[in-house]
Amino acid sequence: MRVVATLVGLVMTVVAALTSSGAAGRPASQASPRTSYYLALGDSLSQGVQPGPAGASAPTGQGYANQLYAMLRRSDPGLRLVKFGCNGATTATMLGGGGRCRYPGGSQLAAAVSFLRAHRGQISLITMDVGANDPDSCITRPAALGMAACVTKSFPETAANLTEIMYRLRATAGERVRIIGMNYYVPALAEWRDGPLGQAVARVSEQVVDGYNQMLAAVYQAFGARVADVFGAFHSADFGGRVTLPAGGTVPRNVAAICHWTWECAPPPRGPNVHADTAGYAVIARAFLRADRG
Repeated sequence: MRVVATLVGLVMTVVAALTSSGAAGRPASQASPRTSYYLALGDSLSQGVQPGPAGASAPTGQGYANQLYAMLRRSDPGLRLVKFGCNGATTATMLGGGGRCRYPGGSQLAAAVSFLRAHRGQISLITMDVGANDPDSCITRPAALGMAACVTKSFPETAANLTEIMYRLRATAGERVRIIGMNYYVPALAEWRDGPLGQAVARVSEQVVDGYNQMLAAVYQAFGARVADVFGAFHSADFGGRVTLPAGGTVPRNVAAICHWTWECAPPPRGPNVHADTAGYAVIARAFLRADRG
């Protein structure tokens, strides 16, 4: 009987030890990662728009927001991506609606503000690109054809709208939420390939877009947001270096970047198209990542 009692006691001791260590038949359960949200706002770039084989532009899952999300999620598995961007969005439609997309509350900003309020304390990051589609924008039209309207009309209107957008975002999100806005590359650099007149357009466009980007940066930074330097990542000011394109011809480094990372130099029907290609969206995503870690 003593032997039986000793064996029973030993078995009970082993069972208790296994149970307390979580090894009794199944591994110890692990806590789920905390859910947080990355909110992507903006225009077609935030939706990863690219031209299809027939030339029609459509959202893809390969835009900068998707690629940045994949980078961030490696160290934050609980992160979730929420995209509110809209192809063709302007600062005015982001504020007041009326663009191609429909949102609860009437506008992209209203939908974003509602989401921020509903998920207070769970917002990890907000990114934004907006301003390229504004009337008389300095980004998408060659500066030689619309420089006066760009400087006198688009600059002040975009700055005023963006200031209101940032005020409402920051007031709702709070001071601790990371916000990153991007500046823009220069699609008109592709004009360089068209000879002396195109080269003049490219040079003027680079200067005007640089000024426009400085305005965007000033507004973002006034509200504690960082700036993803896409202009710099695309080597937009570098007319000095020379690169030979696959299709032939040697061009400045900034022109080569536009040809490599957007659809501006692609043959019809896909080109010319101002949107980034998948590699270009990766360059933009890395610019956001640098801004986030800087």
